[in-house]
Amino acid sequence: MYNAYITRIKDIRKHSNADRLQCAEVFGNSVIIGLTTEEDELGIYFPADGKLGIEYCTKNNLLINKDENGVNTGGYLDPDRRHITTLKLRGEKSDGLFMPLNSLESFIDIKKLKEGDMISILNGTLICEKYIPKGKRQRTEGVQKTKRKKVQTDFFPIFDEHADTSQLAYNIHEFKYNDLCHITLKMHGTSGRTTHTIKETKKVLPLWLYKITQFLKINNTKKSWEYVSGTRKVILNTFDGGYYGSNAFRKQWHDIFVDKLYKGETIYYEIVGYTDNGGTIMPECANSKTKDKDFIKEYGETTKFTYGCEYSKSDIYAYRMTMTNEDGIVTEYPWHTVKVRCEQMGIKTVPELDKFLYTTQEDLLERLEKFTEGVDPIGKTHTREGVVVRIENRMKFAAYKNKSFIFKLLEGLIKADNILDIEEEQSIVDDYNE
Repeated sequence: MYNAYITRIKDIRKHSNADRLQCAEVFGNSVIIGLTTEEDELGIYFPADGKLGIEYCTKNNLLINKDENGVNTGGYLDPDRRHITTLKLRGEKSDGLFMPLNSLESFIDIKKLKEGDMISILNGTLICEKYIPKGKRQRTEGVQKTKRKKVQTDFFPIFDEHADTSQLAYNIHEFKYNDLCHITLKMHGTSGRTTHTIKETKKVLPLWLYKITQFLKINNTKKSWEYVSGTRKVILNTFDGGYYGSNAFRKQWHDIFVDKLYKGETIYYEIVGYTDNGGTIMPECANSKTKDKDFIKEYGETTKFTYGCEYSKSDIYAYRMTMTNEDGIVTEYPWHTVKVRCEQMGIKTVPELDKFLYTTQEDLLERLEKFTEGVDPIGKTHTREGVVVRIENRMKFAAYKNKSFIFKLLEGLIKADNILDIEEEQSIVDDYNE
């Protein structure tokens, strides 16, 4: 879920190449601001990858508006997209948008707002939301329509969905002194999950026949231990069709867990590289759009998140495992157990970059600065997405992501081409064959 944050601007300095602009920090992110913004001023911060509400933009003259001579008399946001992106402006990083608090005065009594508030809707007016491209999918061939179900299927123990990781910058308060933490590589692929669970199936009967079976106490349910796989949100009962045209590349990884997962175990992993038909799992980006000569020199003309995979090949990297008992209680495997189990199964885990006990925010930020940016250590031909910081001593899965600046820049450019990312566009899951 996307929110804007009521917060204070910090560390204001002059822009290195623009007299009428300044640079500052919000949640550790660099932002470009105007000359009227003052140090420690309370305002509203919109993180990158958001979409501003039309009324908020109109009230604050943020939309591009050209007169009869073609001269822009308004702001800089496209009236339709209203997309907040990561960018470089005259050599300085801008990661989000900081606006004065009085930009909200048409929608609420701003005296009621306080530092730390999160907002998306004020008094019924949409201020901001997650940006979702409206355009084409990365590929659509082979998508099949879902047929009417003749069999109802349930799984027990419960097959939990992929656990979303929140942004670390807004959750530093979750870290406690002496927390055991691991920093692992964040990988740009599509989520997968496989479990060894009880599959319950029963025929969907006409109402009259169902009443007869109930009256005669006939058990219409069959139970068996099965291996079941899914995407981020959807359980796959077939590997045909889907967002990529075919889910055959998922089936090979489903099959690898057969006879390896213990009863009740679930493994969560990232699938990277190519689909079996040769398309990249995640969208490509023309590096020329970054207008960054150094970046283009280092990474070439195109970013392809291949992670060293050969054409039409994929790979998986596990990042989480759980055990669910017959009462549906989920026990989180600690990271060292995940690594041991994956080694036993011959499965790779996401690379571990650091292990430490949490002491201070300053120490955590120094570690993030060391590992978040730079070339991907697996792919080596593309930038890394970022890192994930895991807190081990929690009953439930606790992990927070920190994306690299250049990745967020590429992500924004890809979305500017109206290419949908299956990991974020949840409405696409209806295209899977359930």
